[in-house]
Amino acid sequence: MRNKKVTREFYSYRLGFKEFGHADFEGYLMMEKDQIQIHFFEFKELDPNENYGQVYIRTDNIEEFYKSLLEKQIEIHPNGKLEIKPWGQKEFSILDPDKNLLTFGQNL
Repeated sequence: MRNKKVTREFYSYRLGFKEFGHADFEGYLMMEKDQIQIHFFEFKELDPNENYGQVYIRTDNIEEFYKSLLEKQIEIHPNGKLEIKPWGQKEFSILDPDKNLLTFGQNL
């Protein structure tokens, strides 16, 4: 993450995560949703256009989550619309403010 406040707000308000823990560590952020934790470290020099970070998150209710993101007008990655993949997963992808690729998947 380049900016802790921006990252916290995106994951909280846009994706429904909550900050994990009570301590506020400088340059570090922990977010949690439905038994999923994502930990971020500050990297102010990160160039989002060169970022190749990716997180794969498994879910049990992908269609409802996808619909909720569309209702919040969260931009779905142009190559990441909700679809069934040849490897037996239903998936979609978005980019966070630092262009980390977040792919959400559910077993069929």
